[in-house]
Amino acid sequence: MNKNHFPVLIGLYMKKEVKTDVFEKIANLAKRRGFVYPGSEIYGGLAGTWDYGPLGVELKRNIKNEFWKNMVQERDDIVGLDAAIIMNPKVWEASGHLESFSDPLVECKKCHNRFRVEPSLGINGEVRIGEQDWKKLVCSNCGAKGMFTEPKQFNLMVETYLGVIEGEKLKTYLRGEITQGVHVNFKNVLDSTRVKIPFGIAQIGKAFRNEITPGGFTFRSREFEQMELQFYVRPDKKESMKVLEYWKKERMNWYLSLGIKKENLRFKEHEQLAHYAQAAFDIEYNTGSDSDAAVGAGWKEMEGIHHRGDWDVRRHQEFSKQDLSYFDEETKEKFLPYIIETSGGVDRATLFFLMNAYEEEEVKDGETRVVLKLHPKLAPYKAAVFPLLANKPQLVEAADKIYKDLKKDYMVTWDARGNIGKRYRAQDEAGTPYCITVDFDSLENNDVTIRDRDTMKQERVKISELNKYLTEKLSS
Repeated sequence: MNKNHFPVLIGLYMKKEVKTDVFEKIANLAKRRGFVYPGSEIYGGLAGTWDYGPLGVELKRNIKNEFWKNMVQERDDIVGLDAAIIMNPKVWEASGHLESFSDPLVECKKCHNRFRVEPSLGINGEVRIGEQDWKKLVCSNCGAKGMFTEPKQFNLMVETYLGVIEGEKLKTYLRGEITQGVHVNFKNVLDSTRVKIPFGIAQIGKAFRNEITPGGFTFRSREFEQMELQFYVRPDKKESMKVLEYWKKERMNWYLSLGIKKENLRFKEHEQLAHYAQAAFDIEYNTGSDSDAAVGAGWKEMEGIHHRGDWDVRRHQEFSKQDLSYFDEETKEKFLPYIIETSGGVDRATLFFLMNAYEEEEVKDGETRVVLKLHPKLAPYKAAVFPLLANKPQLVEAADKIYKDLKKDYMVTWDARGNIGKRYRAQDEAGTPYCITVDFDSLENNDVTIRDRDTMKQERVKISELNKYLTEKLSS
């Protein structure tokens, strides 16, 4: 194993046979149906990178669109931003990333493979970092026992260089989070818009981390996308905590409104706070997984809701020597605002929406169908259009006209391969809510059969009513 892959440190207790879990099922389905592919696969891949296929890119886009609609379009107190990925390196000095953005790393003295130490990993899962008996730990690569170095901190920032002359290039970084791009533009947004505190700035964008142990399918990646809100409030502890509670409810309700099962979500309060935080909670998703060493079993972080105090604007004011304070015209007060942050991963949300939607159902004669019961707003294709028989030109022509008409308003797909049952199963796996079939009765009666993904029930609908039918169904 290449030591640059940095697998997770595994103890004796983890040496057991494990069953196929939902991570593996989703990974297999994702590749088969075109949701997610391994990055650079034809060259052997690159650990921690993923490419989103035709269905995946639509699902991911729908998630981002729903976030933006909820956060920016439908609100008057939030504006949007799209900051640069590469920023002045002083940004990361001010934010504390160059000093403290790190993970513990150990190396096997025998095979020289490097490993990330999980915060809760230990013998039988009972001990934590700093309390482990290193002599009992076994290298998962070579089997050596008690041959690990003491943990060292490994910075997660990805370095890059700008300039044309070797030796004179500027060392900078791909952003490790999208947060700081908002805070360095705090005054720009104030000066160029009519926003007043309390107000927020939302952003969606790529971030990069030199993860020691990417894994769990897309759960932990080296390149990923975030969707965040930085909400600025008065520096009042009591009032700001009320705002924190407000955003906890708002973000939880957003996931629930898009179909995440309530029993799969919970809040977890941080016991140990980051240097900038006054309070911190995670929305966690119950993966139910027990076979992925890099991720582990049970509840996993999906989104963080944090009270950042005035850390970010205060640090950027200090390092930039620019006045970033807010002046209240009504009270004539001047202050650095507190910040309430909601920070979710687009890739993690995509993964958990897939896991939440994945079902295996027994249908007739012992047959099992795999179906993704995605919320219609998130489904990559809203409908699939079929001619009942692909070798009948009159059916193909009629179905093609319907397909092209619907395509003007919805993401729809065409499928004329195999028998109708196989086409239904393929669209079930793709999460398509409705299948529209054109048969010989359609030619006579100007209607079609529509089959519902979740119930598998069918009904006849007039072709002239199709657009209205889908609009009502998809918005209900």
